[in-house]
Amino acid sequence: MRPPGGSGCPFGDGPQHEPSSTATDSHLTRLDPRVGPRLAALPCELVWATTWGEEANTDMAPRLGLPPLPVVTWPETSDAQEREDKWFGLHWKTRTLVSWADGRPFVWVDDEITDADRDWVSTHHPAPALLHHIASSRGLTDEDFAALGQRLRAT
Repeated sequence: MRPPGGSGCPFGDGPQHEPSSTATDSHLTRLDPRVGPRLAALPCELVWATTWGEEANTDMAPRLGLPPLPVVTWPETSDAQEREDKWFGLHWKTRTLVSWADGRPFVWVDDEITDADRDWVSTHHPAPALLHHIASSRGLTDEDFAALGQRLRAT
């Protein structure tokens, strides 16, 4: 089984596209269609891990040339979990992504990952995991794809 991976941050300073009448978010105008084929070429199962939910499949996937992908569903967190996450400095996605991976190796690409998330995952997830931070202002770069490809092939 190939490890699941987050879809990453496909935004950057790539070609600009006019949003459709149904999708006017400024992020959509920053989608770089060159990112989609590169994501699809990674040796993993791609998963949307975004607040866009299913809209990622209707609004972003076609612009990137990606097929519909599985979407992580974000559950309501308890007050105790929120307090604990705040205490540890965890991103609100961290617990859910570890649960989604269900003991399998995974890669999470995001612009909000911190060392606190890496530490928590290394303690609470039995399989290899790569939490790869990117700058939202530049999106995924050649260096990011090289690092992701190398790590995924080694898993």
